[in-house]
Amino acid sequence: MSNLDRQAALSVCGGRGFVVAEPVRELLAPRRVQLGESTEVRRLLPNLGRRMVGAWAFVDHYGPDDIADEPGMQVPPHPHMGLQTVSWLHDGEVLHRDSLGSLRTIRPRELGLMTSGRAISHSEESPKPHARLLHGAQLWVALPDSHRNVEPHFQHHTDLPRVTAPGLEATVILGELDGARSPGTAYTPIVGADLALTRGAEARLPLDADFEYAVLAMSGEAEVDGVPVLPGSMLYLGCGRTELPLRAGSDAGLMLLGGEPFEEEIVMWWNFVGRSHQEIAQARADWMTSARFGQVHGYEGGRLPAPELPPVALKPRGRVR
Repeated sequence: MSNLDRQAALSVCGGRGFVVAEPVRELLAPRRVQLGESTEVRRLLPNLGRRMVGAWAFVDHYGPDDIADEPGMQVPPHPHMGLQTVSWLHDGEVLHRDSLGSLRTIRPRELGLMTSGRAISHSEESPKPHARLLHGAQLWVALPDSHRNVEPHFQHHTDLPRVTAPGLEATVILGELDGARSPGTAYTPIVGADLALTRGAEARLPLDADFEYAVLAMSGEAEVDGVPVLPGSMLYLGCGRTELPLRAGSDAGLMLLGGEPFEEEIVMWWNFVGRSHQEIAQARADWMTSARFGQVHGYEGGRLPAPELPPVALKPRGRVR
């Protein structure tokens, strides 16, 4: 999914300056962003004071939206570099097209994983006809320097491993959880998991003490380590945990995001992850004037123009706490 913000700001992310080296409970409020004609998203990352969680660098939550009489998701062709996009649905379908010729319909609890590497472009749209409800999350994973120029590729996995306990079913989206590993390609130590809790369930999810974690609330009423989390909010948990207490006041859906703190400082702007302002500026110019990002065939409409780039990059700040 694209960042459609026409006032997109440069963000310096990564490094250990923002990492909390102990368990915390930091509730993050979303910023609301309009995506196309009928979809509003709640943006949790990057957030004021919290730029990344492991290699997770961007998190949007959207829906559930009634799009029966609406066009639904309509994101024109746009570019990406230096990152992976993770598409995850609870309701509805998203049709993915990209400049490699991929054409896939992503459905609930299926992994759509696009590795942009050096350059790719894609579009996303609700199929015609489409389901009444649209509800999901779109996430980006920053690629480490050693892999950020890999050849672009797209993966679609419909059968993902699960971890179960009384009242809990965890689907492993990316990385590994409690010995279950996703078939999606990961380039850093990472985990992403969809947690489905039944009403009244109490569970303790095993974690890796070397990872930092956050939990995105998708639906229902749940408590994470004793903190109530409302749908569309995210609880940052820091590092140093070996387990995570969960409790459900109703049937609830959560997403667990975690990974080793991302050591490298990155520059993120619009739909690009790079290492310098100059690299971002070159990518913007290439999208506007060259064939570097390829062409998406079959989308009805033009491609998305890049917004204006701020003249200078932000300075990194923060420290390990």
